[in-house]
Amino acid sequence: MIVLSPIIGATALWLHFANKGAGAFFRQERPGKNAKIFKVVKFKTMTDERGTDGKLLPDADRLTKVGRIVRSTSLDELPQLWNVLKGDMSLIGPRPLMVKYLPLYSPEQARRHEVRPGITGWAQINGRNNISWQKKFEYDVWYIDNLSFSLDCKIILETIKKVVRRSDINKEGEATTNPFNGNN
Repeated sequence: MIVLSPIIGATALWLHFANKGAGAFFRQERPGKNAKIFKVVKFKTMTDERGTDGKLLPDADRLTKVGRIVRSTSLDELPQLWNVLKGDMSLIGPRPLMVKYLPLYSPEQARRHEVRPGITGWAQINGRNNISWQKKFEYDVWYIDNLSFSLDCKIILETIKKVVRRSDINKEGEATTNPFNGNN
């Protein structure tokens, strides 16, 4: 955190202005180990703009230019180091998803909560947001069944390659990724 603090500080300042004073950080409840709820911290890359119906606009309309850069460089994940220090997350593990997905998981998919969620994981280095939800969950469970220090080292090295190459950041043709509905 200390080494990365200048990058985190500069990114926070940059986003503060890009978000027109709406803040640089985004906090959201997510399920962790044993589905215990915690608040994940990320950089805020989208505005809170709403349509005339009061609902948030689609992600593509709310993602700022600065937010797009922050996401493409994976800088938006850095604040989660705070969650790692607090013990809510690990560096490696299944990504923490939204609370609303909990009742949609099959028993096999719910196994992803047997370990702490991670900033990166097996699914991230094997397609990240450019693979189906089913494949992500298969990778998450495979990771849990094959957990080892050497696998974690491999995931860290592969994550660095993915970040440098900026690959698989978004679902093809989407600003972010499609929501999970229990069938996809």
